[in-house]
Amino acid sequence: VDFNDKHILSIDQFNRSDVDKLFSVADYLEPYALRKKITRVLEGAILGNMFFEPSTRTRISFGAAFNLLGGSVRETTGIESSSMVKGESLVDTAKVLSGYSDVIVMRHPKVNSVKTFSEESRVPVINGGDGTNEHPTQALLDLYTIKKEIAEKEKLIDGLRIALVGDLKFGRAVHSLCKILSLYKKMSINLISPKELKLPKEYIKKFKEAGASVKETENLENGISEVDIIYMTRVQEERFKNKEDAEKYKGILTLNDAIYTANCEPNTVIMHPLPRDSTKEANELSLDLYKNPNLAIF
Repeated sequence: VDFNDKHILSIDQFNRSDVDKLFSVADYLEPYALRKKITRVLEGAILGNMFFEPSTRTRISFGAAFNLLGGSVRETTGIESSSMVKGESLVDTAKVLSGYSDVIVMRHPKVNSVKTFSEESRVPVINGGDGTNEHPTQALLDLYTIKKEIAEKEKLIDGLRIALVGDLKFGRAVHSLCKILSLYKKMSINLISPKELKLPKEYIKKFKEAGASVKETENLENGISEVDIIYMTRVQEERFKNKEDAEKYKGILTLNDAIYTANCEPNTVIMHPLPRDSTKEANELSLDLYKNPNLAIF
C-alpha cells in the first residue's frame, strides 16, 4: 500500500509487506531518534496534535519525533480547551484545523470519531486512539518491540506465543495488537481476563481464521507459562459506566516478581502499553519487576 498522503486509521489498512516496510524505515531512522544523526527533512512542516482525551506517551512521542525530523508541533489538549466545548462539531473542527497543519494526529473518546474527522480533513490524519475501538500506532510500536525482543533469542513473529492479560474488552491497544498479530502464522494466543472483560468475539474469530491457537482462561499463573511475551493491560476505568464497576476488577490480575519467577520460562518478555495503574488497589504490573531484565516497557 502507498501511504503517501493517506490517513492511518486502522490496522486493517496494513498487510505484512506494509509492516515490514515500515519497520525497515524505523530501523533506518533509529540513529536520528538516538541523536547520533541530525536531519531537517520536515523543516517548515507542521504537525497538529489534537488530543481530546488524556495522553502522555502518544502525544509527546509524536511531537518529539516530528521535532527531531525538523518539523514544528501545534497542540490542542482536551475538549475543554477547544471550541468543541462551545458546541463546534468535529466536521467544522476538521475543516478549520486541517488548514493549519500538514498532518494531524488525533485522539478522541468516541469510537470512529477520528474517521469522521478524517473525512473532512484536507491533510492526512493518524488515529491516536478512538474510544474502545483502535490504537493502530500503539500496535505497530508493540509489534516492533516484540520483533526486536524475540530476535535476540533467535525467534520470529511467526510462531510467537503470547499472553494477553487484563481488560481485553475495552482496551483499544490490545484490539489493534490482535489485528496485527493475525497477519502472522502459527501463533499461540493465551487470553487471560475476568469473564466480564473477555476479548470481543470478532478478534477471536480473526485469530482463528489466521490459524492461531487460542486459549481463554481467568487463571494468570496457568496462562503465562510457556509463552514468549506477557502483554499486561490496565482496567480501562474511563470506559465503564461508573467507577464502582471498574474498581471490582482492579488487582484481580497482578503480575509481580514472585508470580513471574514461579511460572514463567526464563527470558519471558514482559510488556505493557502504559500507562499502568500503580495504585495499591490495582498495580497490575508490580514495581518489584523494575529490575527484571526482561521488562520491556521503557
